[in-house]
Amino acid sequence: MSKYLYGIDFGTTNSALSIYDNEKKEIISTITVPSILYFQNELSATEPVHHFVGEDAIEAYLKDGMKGRFMKSIKRILPRSSFIETRVYNKKYNASDLVTLILKDLKLKADEIIRYDCQKAIIGRPVFFDDDNTAKDALAQKRLNKAAENAGFTDIRFQFEPIGAAFAYEKTITKKEKVLVADLGGGTTDFTYLILDPEKVGSKDRRNDILATGGIYIGGDSFDSSFMWDRGTPHFGKETLYEAAPGKMLTVPNSYFSNICSWEQMNFFNGLRVRNDLQNYYHYSKQDPKLKNLITLTDHNLGYSLFQSIEKTKVQLSKSSNAPFAYRKMEIEIDEQVSLDQYNTIIHKDLRKISMYLDEFILKHQIKAEEIDSLFLTGGTSLVAAVKSLFNSRFPGVPVNSGDNFISVAKGLAYSGYLFEEA
Repeated sequence: MSKYLYGIDFGTTNSALSIYDNEKKEIISTITVPSILYFQNELSATEPVHHFVGEDAIEAYLKDGMKGRFMKSIKRILPRSSFIETRVYNKKYNASDLVTLILKDLKLKADEIIRYDCQKAIIGRPVFFDDDNTAKDALAQKRLNKAAENAGFTDIRFQFEPIGAAFAYEKTITKKEKVLVADLGGGTTDFTYLILDPEKVGSKDRRNDILATGGIYIGGDSFDSSFMWDRGTPHFGKETLYEAAPGKMLTVPNSYFSNICSWEQMNFFNGLRVRNDLQNYYHYSKQDPKLKNLITLTDHNLGYSLFQSIEKTKVQLSKSSNAPFAYRKMEIEIDEQVSLDQYNTIIHKDLRKISMYLDEFILKHQIKAEEIDSLFLTGGTSLVAAVKSLFNSRFPGVPVNSGDNFISVAKGLAYSGYLFEEA
């Protein structure tokens, strides 16, 4: 038996890897990296494409003046059958290829710590990659499995991410509990209802303890997209009029603005046709400065820095009742205040979908609120004030717990070694 195994949480926003020592029966280290790729601007057609991962990607991207290809939220393309490949300069990458680069970076960092080529991994996956669509779900897992193999793993198991989070929480309790786990990440919100028992930590078979699982394809990225649509796109020309024919004014199509609200679409929104179309709308709008902002945003690949500002606003509103939404770069200037009430209104539709799904989940699995001993919330989106309020109001009197919101899943996955024993 291999001395080590890795628990890997490949996330929409961040990815984490926990190293589990089978002999010591403990996690010896956890590594985290932003789930970001940056491909340097092409130097020549004959040179190989050079890429960076995580913090290195951000640093190189900014150092290079934001001129190369920058990719974020790559996990969201896994279930999309319409995504076949993307060309980065002289090389083609499919979905598995892109994920491989991040998993390989994590593996190399972990292997350096233990000075061993660990090929054994338990990899997290959402309960549903794309709502309740079995075909897309199967495609996503197939692509993720291929990426893990390409990264150098030969012995692979999969575990639902909220179950991983639950096993991390189980290490902290002192008595048996029925726990509702909510894992609120960047791309999905997943629920698991299960029995946790400190006396069963490390047990080989936990199948009977897992009472219900479910999930919905909404997370922190959805909140950011809603915010961008409501407060961001007006600065980039939404509702701008252009002269389609002499004396005939029309509104610039909303498709251009929906595309800049979604990271996985913005990654591929800088083609020649789009650029030409935007230049035409800019000309026939009598050079509207807001459309000029949109051209600057896409031409200079500024999406990441803009969404960083949106993220800062969201984080600050998890701690206070007002926050600035500010962005200044290359003549684009945004400076406004956003109240917590305004933000909650913006994300209301997304939050309502989570709430409605939670009600369906409780009803479908006949879960009685009075039998829930505790709630365990994890994932970065669980820090949003309206999310906390949702669970507090839905389950009054039930203790709400949280662990490390960014590494709980990876730790719990590393504690899921029983999956190899079952095989």
